[in-house]
Amino acid sequence: MDLKVIHSFLESINTANIERIYNLMTNDHEFIDSQGNIMIGNENMKKGWTDYFSLFPDYKIEITDVLQNDSFIVMLGFASGTYNAKHKNDKQNHWRIPASWKVIVVNGKIKLWQVYADNSKVLDIINKNK
Repeated sequence: MDLKVIHSFLESINTANIERIYNLMTNDHEFIDSQGNIMIGNENMKKGWTDYFSLFPDYKIEITDVLQNDSFIVMLGFASGTYNAKHKNDKQNHWRIPASWKVIVVNGKIKLWQVYADNSKVLDIINKNK
């Protein structure tokens, strides 16, 4: 069951379906980004995802491996996207990086979504477009 919920969440992210993402998160959802920043609550995350997709409209997650125990699930794979820059050059603004996610599902909804990735390539692209 937990993997089905996660699959739906990933599908929602990969299609930028904000409403579906929102509906798959617990009210007290906890998001932790790769730099340790924490955002609590599905309402906050609805805005967070909206803002993120405005920066990276084609953001995608590819999963290569899944590890699971009784407490949480870990997914390994890649994150990719293209920075939505003022001076567009999609080839130069596209990135794909190895990433992993720690996920906790409670009562059929995503309680925790924690990202592990080296975002230096993404930050370099953003800074080059300033």
